[in-house]
Amino acid sequence: MYEILRNAHKGFGYLELVLVALFIISLAITSFGYSGKVNKFLKKITLFTMIFFHIQFLIGIVMLVIHFTGGMDMGAVMKDSALRFQYVEHPFSMLVAAILMTIINKKVKNADILSLKIFFMGLLATALFAFAFPWAKVFGL
Repeated sequence: MYEILRNAHKGFGYLELVLVALFIISLAITSFGYSGKVNKFLKKITLFTMIFFHIQFLIGIVMLVIHFTGGMDMGAVMKDSALRFQYVEHPFSMLVAAILMTIINKKVKNADILSLKIFFMGLLATALFAFAFPWAKVFGL
């Protein structure tokens, strides 16, 4: 069961990379190219990015619960930087990024013009995603 979830989480991670890249490109083009007027593509890519953030987060939480029920010691986890990243920093950063994407989606859906607040929230959500993404595990760096 855990292996199925891990493979799904990894596969959706690749898709999420593409969606986040499209989101940032669309956000930048809307901000600088169309005088901030929100278009349908930005609304759709924001929605799909948010949906896949939530799917990823739910799969990750299930994986976390399954793995922590194996009797891991939290003191040992916090002393090891790799374990701390995997079990504390990664889930927390992704939770905050998912919450930010939800707020961004709500604001983009109701706005005609992209505000600077929405733009910076998008950059922050992307920065958290980039920080928490396990680049070395996924791409073997």
